Order: sequence, then structure tokens, then C-alpha cells
Amino acid sequence: MPPSIKFGTSGWRGLIARDFTFENVRLATQGIAQYLLAELADPKSTIHGRKPVLILGYDTRFLGKEFSLAAAEVLTRAGITPLLCDRDTPTPVIAHTIRHRKAIGGINMTASHNPAEYQGLKFSTSNGAPATPEVTQKIEAQIAGLVAKNWTFAASVVGTFTCKTIDPQPDYFKQLKKLIDFDVIRRAKLKVAVELMYGTGHGYLDTLLSEYGAKVTKFHDHPDPLFGGHHPEPNAEGMAEVSAFVKSGKAQIGLGLDGDADRFGIVDKDGTWLTPNQILPLALYHLKKNRHWEGAVVRTVPTSHEVDAVAEMLGVKVHETPVGFKYIGALMESEPIIVGGEESGGLSVKGHVPEKDGILACLLMAELVATEKKSLGEILRAIEAKVGQFFTDRINIKIPAEQKAALLAKLGSGLTKIGTFPVEQFITTDGYKFLLPKKEWVAFRASGTEPLIRCYIEARSAAGLKKLRTACQALLTA
Repeated sequence: MPPSIKFGTSGWRGLIARDFTFENVRLATQGIAQYLLAELADPKSTIHGRKPVLILGYDTRFLGKEFSLAAAEVLTRAGITPLLCDRDTPTPVIAHTIRHRKAIGGINMTASHNPAEYQGLKFSTSNGAPATPEVTQKIEAQIAGLVAKNWTFAASVVGTFTCKTIDPQPDYFKQLKKLIDFDVIRRAKLKVAVELMYGTGHGYLDTLLSEYGAKVTKFHDHPDPLFGGHHPEPNAEGMAEVSAFVKSGKAQIGLGLDGDADRFGIVDKDGTWLTPNQILPLALYHLKKNRHWEGAVVRTVPTSHEVDAVAEMLGVKVHETPVGFKYIGALMESEPIIVGGEESGGLSVKGHVPEKDGILACLLMAELVATEKKSLGEILRAIEAKVGQFFTDRINIKIPAEQKAALLAKLGSGLTKIGTFPVEQFITTDGYKFLLPKKEWVAFRASGTEPLIRCYIEARSAAGLKKLRTACQALLTA
């Protein structure tokens, strides 16, 4: 199997024209088609007996629509009916459309927050969730079989194939109106700065806020395959313009989305960018305290334990999963979960899709501000007055390839200390996580594509964070 077609945490991604080619897209799509046809024929499958309809979408990257049409042609010839979204479409909207139309799955051409030179193919199963490793392994096996047989496809001229198109926006808006209290947003008459990052969120987040009385100032609200020359990621750097605008007093809150609108970025009234590690406990606090939702909360291994502290305060059970929203989504499908999220900027809630939704997350924070008539920072400080403060960091340490395996073996054998900090518990759910005294911890995960190890750190003071960072750097570079 060509190494360029390998499904990772969130689909297959590659450099446009080098790895991500029309030939490889057709090959990957045929692999997906054969997997789906086998499932349709299996009486034990959840999609057995359904109409063979699949949702297709794309983001604002180069050739997104053309890649989707190439996939549509392969699907059609395989006997699967593609329904193509009529414009660049957010990932969570595609997830909802799969569920709403009872499709057998969906293919989304997106590389999410990656640089502009990348494109991606993300396959979602019939519940709208990202495909699990068990599913993608079956698809990869199908692709390997096709390569072994020198499979080829006599395709139409690129961009000339046509298929039925749909507008998924109205049904998605109906869904959000069940989940968000837009009346409280309307009454608050919020002034909101919205960072759309030249991505798919235009016409979604800004439209809903404007419809319900917010005064919206939009930033970068038109599609641009180059994303203005920046990564389409709503982190502190990506939200800098919005931060300055909010800090000047022209807005009460800043809300941002990444390129495919599944990740969020939130800026407080004073211009401070709030981390996803802070937003998840705020979302739990709001939905439990103000909305009286019942259920548990789920977070990934490297996500802050501040959510655990808030959950304990509210009497809510906590689940911990490996990295990847597919694991959060699976749990959300199996039991009542108030909110699920991860430190990389993904969040969803009970009654919604088992997929990251940045639009929903942004609207939840607007609703919280409107409900409590306070800034997010004020609300967070009031919470931390009860549960204490949490200081988090993530560092990437480059490790020579020849040393990586030995270092991982060392971490995997368990450690009694991290620097001078004694280890109280060793967790191997995903990577290697070491729980330390005072509810502090560190976690290590190896990159699957680069010679580096990611280190996640959480301390209960700024001084403690500095000491732990130094200890982790020393451990990884010794």
C-alpha cells in the first residue's frame, strides 16, 4: 500500500500534488466504497438494509470541490449515491447531515487546521463520528488489495463530473436552535468579534449571531485557499487581530473557528485568549449549573484536570479517553455525556453529533456570557476561587530517530520520579502519563509522523509549572 494513504487520528492528509493527488483520492474512495458495500451486505452491520447514500463535502482549500467530484464519480460507479454539499461546508455540519439524512457515511475533503499546502480526506461513519481505527484498518486493507491488483479508474476530465447537490445549512441551524438558548443571546445584545479564518464557518456562526441580535464584526470572512498566508488555527496567534479589537472595547467577546470550523478559539473581554483547557470546564459549569443538564463529562488524556475539579464540585462523573475525538464520540453515543472535549480545541454536547463542533462551542460561550452577564474571565476566576488554579503547557521536544525508541521504552517502563517530583500513578491509556502530588501531572506522546515527543504539563502554580517544564526537558534530552 502506498505510504501516502494512511489514515491517522483524523483521516488521511498529505501535500497537494505530491501525496494528495486525484489518483490517490480515487484509490482511497474506492477502498471506502468496497468497505461500505461489504457492510451493506452484512446482516450484522448497523447500515445493513439502508439506502446506499453518502454525504460529500469540502473546505476552502485548493481543489476541494474537484477532489469531491472525483470521489463522487468513483462512488457512483460503485453503486453508492453521493450527495454533494453545495458550498464549502463545516465538518460538524457534514456530521449532522449524515445523521439527519440517515446516510451510510460521509467523505469530507479537509485538512482542518493544517497549512494551506495540505489537503485531507476524512471518512465519517453513519453516526457522523470520525471512523474508528477498526474501520480505517479495514479500509486500508481494501486499498492494499486494490494496489496489489494494479487497480485503475478511467475518470472523466477533472471537475466535469456532476452529481446531486444539497444545502445542509437549514437542518443544521434547526439542530443548533434545539441546543443553544438563543433567546438569552438576543436579550443580551452582545457585541461579538468573529474570526472566520477564510474557512467554512462564514455564513454559519456570524449569521446565527446576527439573526439573534448580536452586533457582529467579522474578520477574514471570505474563502481563501491560502488562509491569508497563515495556519487556519484559532490559537492565541491566530486570534491576535480579534484580541486587539476586543481589548479596545469594540466587542465583549471574540469567537473564532479553524478552517473547517470544528475547532474553536475564544477571546475574553480583556483581550485574553482562553485555552481549550479553560473552555471545557466553563462549558461543563454552564450546562450543569445554568441549564441543569444531567450526565457525565469526558476528556482526553492530555486535557486539563480542571474539568475534573469542576466536575467534582458539581457532582459529575469524569471519563478519560485516548487522544482523538473518535474516542470521545464513541462514549457520547453509549451513555449520557453533558459535554466532551479535548485540549486541542474540540467540543461537543449531549444530543448533538459525536464530532467536534467549533460553531456550537462558540455559541455556548456567548450564551454563558449572556446568561451570567459577566465576562468569561470573571466566571472562571469565581470557579477557581473554589477549585484552585490550573497551569498548563505543551512542549514539543525533537528527538533523533535513533534515540526515540529507547526513550519511549524508558518512559514505558514507568518512572518513580519526574525530576524531584515523585510519581504517584502511571497511566498508559494513550502514551505515558504520570500523576504527581498536589494533583499535578505530566504526559508524553510520540508523534507518529515526526521525530519528536509531545510533553503535556499541568501544575497548580506558575512556579510549579516552570519546575515541571525544566524537569521534563531534562528527562527528554538527557
